[in-house]
Amino acid sequence: MKIRRMLATAVAAAVTTPVVLLSAAPAFADTKPAATQQEQQKPTIEELERRVAAAQKAYDAAVAALTKATADREALKKDDHELVKAVADAKTAADAAYALWKAAEADQAKAEAALKALPDTATAEERAAAEKAVEDAKKLTMGRAGETARLDDLYVVAEKNLTDARVAAYEAENLAKKAKDAAFKALEDAKAALEKAKEDEDGGDDGGEECVPEPKFTTVVHGLPSKVVGGSTVNFSLKVTNGTNKKLDEVYPYAFVHAFDSKGLKELDKYLDLEYFTGKEWKDADEESETEFGIGNVGPLKAKSSLTVKLRLKVDAKVPAGQGAAFVAGDYWNEDESCGGTPDLDYYEFEILAQGSKPGKVDDAKGKPGKPNGNTAQGGTSNTPVATGTTGTLAKTGSSDAVPQLALAGAAAVALGAGAMVVARRRKAGADA
Repeated sequence: MKIRRMLATAVAAAVTTPVVLLSAAPAFADTKPAATQQEQQKPTIEELERRVAAAQKAYDAAVAALTKATADREALKKDDHELVKAVADAKTAADAAYALWKAAEADQAKAEAALKALPDTATAEERAAAEKAVEDAKKLTMGRAGETARLDDLYVVAEKNLTDARVAAYEAENLAKKAKDAAFKALEDAKAALEKAKEDEDGGDDGGEECVPEPKFTTVVHGLPSKVVGGSTVNFSLKVTNGTNKKLDEVYPYAFVHAFDSKGLKELDKYLDLEYFTGKEWKDADEESETEFGIGNVGPLKAKSSLTVKLRLKVDAKVPAGQGAAFVAGDYWNEDESCGGTPDLDYYEFEILAQGSKPGKVDDAKGKPGKPNGNTAQGGTSNTPVATGTTGTLAKTGSSDAVPQLALAGAAAVALGAGAMVVARRRKAGADA
């Protein structure tokens, strides 16, 4: 497995897993090597097996919960469900009351017509009886109308209860689906961690020696503005320097962008598209294939020399205001099977402005500050100083709530990534890395 894959995994863990973020900052600030801390915290095979078993149990429970939620939703469509029956019964009662009301109105109309049709010769007793028939019919009609209104209200309530239950059932099923998907991912992650641990315990599939962090092998960003505006495209570069005394046969730079909104709550990655120039075309820098992640092999690179990879960042016009960072690193492989990479995953902060903003004068984004690593060699024939790796804390460029998120992501990525690099194994000659 190439180092950039491990760094990519570290970044993904750092920006998506709260537990990693909370635990990474102290590890990053400690003076002990990240690899040593990682080895001390490395779970045993037995612990990982227990995690897989627990994840399997949680997944099975989530599947059962989804099955029940689906059954509950489907049940609300059946005639024998109590709420469906309640609606049917309420409708039947309301319809019957309505029919009685209309019949009473018809009887009232007949009584009124009979009273009106009485001849002048009708006796007082006959007229009194007809008038009483009208009054009785009116009272009955009013009673039937009131009963109809009451039963209609009950019908409306029954229908509302059924509708509310169906909405709740759909929501419960949707939550159960999300819970099952999350449980499945957790199970797959637990299985992958166990499989990797077993491979590492067996010495890996390549049987080679460990790759090493190389402070004289560096990746430095130039020309990335500290502010980018929605709807724009910015061009910058990644300088890769081999400050060692030997040629590097294969060189693999790595670049990745990550961003949050101004409140630090919503990821904005979908609005950012980072590309690199192959010399013929622009390609996605974060595109992963079966054998590569991001920028491919740009080597060989002679001793004490540098090369530049052209990058560009496309910012979607709909991007909200926020804070972003570009992460860079690299690794190398040689024909003698030696390998290594940058000790740290460096990051460069930039502010994201909404479309139409006027940023004014914009300086270049700065990498995280830290002390030089002692590399003072000059780069190649251009006599350009070799860029050095850095360590330290996130440079403060603003008060956005997104800054702590990016700081934690950077710290966790460095703590995880640097440790991952130390334990990375060299590949066999001709083997797929």
